Amino acid sequence: MLLSLIVASLVVMGSPGPSTISVTAVGAAFGLGRSLGYLSGLIAGTVAVLFAVATGVVSLLLALPRLAPLLLAASAAYILYLAYQIATALPLSKPDAAVAAPSFAGGFLLAIANPKAYVAIAAVFAGTALEPALKTLVLAVMIVFIHMLWLLAGVAFSRVFHDPAWSRRVNIAFAAALVATTAYAVM
Repeated sequence: MLLSLIVASLVVMGSPGPSTISVTAVGAAFGLGRSLGYLSGLIAGTVAVLFAVATGVVSLLLALPRLAPLLLAASAAYILYLAYQIATALPLSKPDAAVAAPSFAGGFLLAIANPKAYVAIAAVFAGTALEPALKTLVLAVMIVFIHMLWLLAGVAFSRVFHDPAWSRRVNIAFAAALVATTAYAVM
């Protein structure tokens, strides 16, 4: 059962979505060192989502009909802002102190605003008959592992980001993928 939980989390939680695409794009656009704060925020926020799902808080919030549209609007606004930040990032060979990499707070906000996170975590959490505490621990470790893998994939792309023309193309592609995966998750 533990192996099935790990495999399910890799497939469902590790698939492309707003969080994984954004950490890949941030890693590619800003490099490993400048992305660690954002990565930490994503992990902390996604673990908070995990706890909210595991304890039933999400079910309570979604029962409030006026709150869900507000949360969705806030999510969309932040994701569009992040997509803009990624699309307009300068090539890594031309660091600009005025262009800050997304922060811990930004990663945390995206994670708790990410509609795919709630759906994916709920599906994986409900899909196994293990003790809730063990499921929560395993999924928390998987959240760290999955986000780290996606960040490292983005950092591997960072070589492309030293060429200004390629940097612009890939940044725009990552930003578009972030918006598209979010739109898909919401639908």
